[in-house]
Amino acid sequence: MKILGNIGGLAYLVGSVAKNNYHLSVLRDFREAEDWEGEREYLAAITADWAWEVLEHFDFQLDVVGWENVPEGPCVFISNHQSYLDIIAFFAAQQRQHQLSFIAKSEYEKTPILHTWIDATRGLYIKRGDARESLKSIQAGAELLKQGYSLVIFPEGTRSRGPEMAPFKPGSFKLASKAKVPVVPVVIDGAYRAFEENDRFQKHQKGSITFLPALPTDGVSRTELAEMPYKVEAMIKEKLAEGRREE
Repeated sequence: MKILGNIGGLAYLVGSVAKNNYHLSVLRDFREAEDWEGEREYLAAITADWAWEVLEHFDFQLDVVGWENVPEGPCVFISNHQSYLDIIAFFAAQQRQHQLSFIAKSEYEKTPILHTWIDATRGLYIKRGDARESLKSIQAGAELLKQGYSLVIFPEGTRSRGPEMAPFKPGSFKLASKAKVPVVPVVIDGAYRAFEENDRFQKHQKGSITFLPALPTDGVSRTELAEMPYKVEAMIKEKLAEGRREE
C-alpha cells in the first residue's frame, strides 16, 4: 500500500469506525439480556448507516440487485472477494433489514479498533493452514447460524484485487450444511476500482452487488451438498462474465 497517498482515506475510515464506539455499550446490554433479535436488528441498522456514510464520502455508486432473493431468516452469503470495499458493500446492501457477520483472517484479531468491531458484529476468525482451528471456527459459525445470525464468507480466502476470481475453497460451505441454512450466492463487481485498481483510494467510482437465488442445504442429498461449492462458484463466475459482456 502506498501509505503517503492514502493517509487521508485511511484516517477517514479509522475515524468513521471509532466514532461508532458508543454503540458498544448498547450491544453489550443486548447480549447480557440475551435479546438476540434486538441485537440483530440493532446491528443491521448501525452497520447499514455506517456503510452508506462511507460510500457517500468516497462518492462510490453502489447498485444493489436481487435483494428480494435473500431469505428472512439466517443464511450463509457466499461471495467473490475483490476489494476492501466488499464488506462495506454488504452492509450497505442490506438496507437495515438483515444482520451480517463476517469470517475474518486470524491476523485481524490483533488489529486495534478493527478487532473490536469484528467481535461486536459477531464476526469470527479463521486461521489459515490450521485444520483444527478452522474446524473450531466452522463449529462456532454453525452455532451462530442456529441462533439466527447470518454469516458472509469469501471462499477465495483473499482479495482478487480485480475482476478475475481465484478458486473457491469448498470447506467454507460446511457452515451452511451443518446449520441447515440456505446459501445465497453473491456477485460483487467493480468494488476493486475504489482502491485496488491503482493501490490508492479513488473517488467517483461505481460497482454492483448482486444477490442470486438462495440454495437450500436442508433436505438435499450428500451429492448435491458436495457439488454445491462448484455450482455456486460457476454461478458467480457466469454473472461476472455477463457483466463484462455488457460493458
